[in-house]
Amino acid sequence: MKRYLWLFVFALTLLSHPLAAHDQLRSFQRGSWQTILDAHAGRPMMVNFWGVTCGPCKVELPLLGSFVRNNPGVDVVTVNADLVPNPREAALSMLHKAGLSSVENWTFSDGFVERLRYEIDPSWQGDIPRTMLIARDGKVTTVEGIVDLAKIKKWFGSQMIETR
Repeated sequence: MKRYLWLFVFALTLLSHPLAAHDQLRSFQRGSWQTILDAHAGRPMMVNFWGVTCGPCKVELPLLGSFVRNNPGVDVVTVNADLVPNPREAALSMLHKAGLSSVENWTFSDGFVERLRYEIDPSWQGDIPRTMLIARDGKVTTVEGIVDLAKIKKWFGSQMIETR
């Protein structure tokens, strides 16, 4: 009987989780990278690759959430590229706590992660956090490790100046 009570409490906790209705975690599979690039073509975009089990990512995600709040209108995409399979709920929870629920969020959903990484960047060995800044003209700047948000803001600013 106690076991059923614990299961009920656990289920109730999951159902009452404060995730907003718009929270979504799309499945990143073969072809998803091109889908993202096509959807944001001609606009500057930041793509952040992170993982639930990545310590530096746990530091960086709330910083990115703050950046998004303070810079509305910038194109930010996150991709959970963790090598360790983890529940979608764990990824959604981290994104929600970091204030990133409103951005476009993806998660690797192909067991052959090397193929997904190769599609994004053939030289990428899987290290996270990793951020790619994609200019309006498609030029890519890659940042390994935790990003310097002042530099990111400056980069987005330079991209906006070019559009005027």
